[in-house]
Amino acid sequence: MRALSVWIISSLGSLTVMTTLHAETFSFDNQAPGALPKGWRSGVTGRGSPKWTVETDASAPSQPNVLRQAGSGDFPWCVRPGVSLADGYVEVKFKPVSGREDQAGGVVWRWKDGNNYYVARANALENNVSLYYTAAGRRNTLKYVHAPVQGGAWHALRVEFSGKRIRVIFDGKTALDTEDERITGAGAVGVWTKSDSVTLFDDFDYSAIGLK
Repeated sequence: MRALSVWIISSLGSLTVMTTLHAETFSFDNQAPGALPKGWRSGVTGRGSPKWTVETDASAPSQPNVLRQAGSGDFPWCVRPGVSLADGYVEVKFKPVSGREDQAGGVVWRWKDGNNYYVARANALENNVSLYYTAAGRRNTLKYVHAPVQGGAWHALRVEFSGKRIRVIFDGKTALDTEDERITGAGAVGVWTKSDSVTLFDDFDYSAIGLK
């Protein structure tokens, strides 16, 4: 884990405003393999038996560890419950490894509990990037777009959110840019998969820096 405090100084007339923004990056490299990383919580929206563990992987973008989901469930998630962001960004590198029904990797934000949150994901079997909101345990589609998502390869997924504005960036390019205000206020951030997806995650990063 790497924590960073950023000072932003702006002038409003004769008043100088200084704001501290906290950023954290998790590479999982200081965590013990075979267990859930410290400070994280896992579960599933709906039914299933997800299995989130830190594992050693030779392909990890930052060596040697990754976070792996190798169980199954309707919508497995793994979050940082101690984080509370209303506006900011969350991003991760992910690798869809296998899955007959799905090969998905995603991020969640404004996570209130296992039944209420936003999620953006990319799916290697469907070759698309999608944006959803989950309310009362039901996933609802907001938007999706075709995008080449190669299985067995690492990808980058980032979501920037401020007020009702949401921007989803996949592999460095804006995939979706829209507005929605069904889930408001601060919440936790984390990662997400679907069904029988076996997915690796690395370099999870978030901050309270909003959209410009």
